[in-house]
Amino acid sequence: MISTRGRYALRVMLDLAQQNSGHYTPLDEIAARQEISKKYLEIILKTLVQNRLLVGLRGKGGGYKLTRTPAEYTVGEILELMEGTLAVVACLQNDAESCKRNPICITLPMWKRFDEMIHDFFFHITLEDLIQGRYS
Repeated sequence: MISTRGRYALRVMLDLAQQNSGHYTPLDEIAARQEISKKYLEIILKTLVQNRLLVGLRGKGGGYKLTRTPAEYTVGEILELMEGTLAVVACLQNDAESCKRNPICITLPMWKRFDEMIHDFFFHITLEDLIQGRYS
């Protein structure tokens, strides 16, 4: 399940991609358009800036803007950043401890295939795709 943090981060990135004016967009404007509290939005924006998906500028004329074009961001990278993992089962997480049942687990191939489907799906959709309605 994708949390509100992941969904809101995607909404924020799409909001900025749609603005894509090259200018900084103030936090207040994003919060108002997306109907997200400024406090919660600040937490999300901090993570996006720290990971260089956005750049922020304080003060007059400040705000946030994309560091790349909308076509260069995938939904997968945004969700994975905010969620930590998109793995469908714990044993497929990047930092998972080795499971002693892996060699005999008859469901593992199914989980791996499902995990790959989710990964491929989200990592092949860009912000530009969503803006253009290619996944509506």
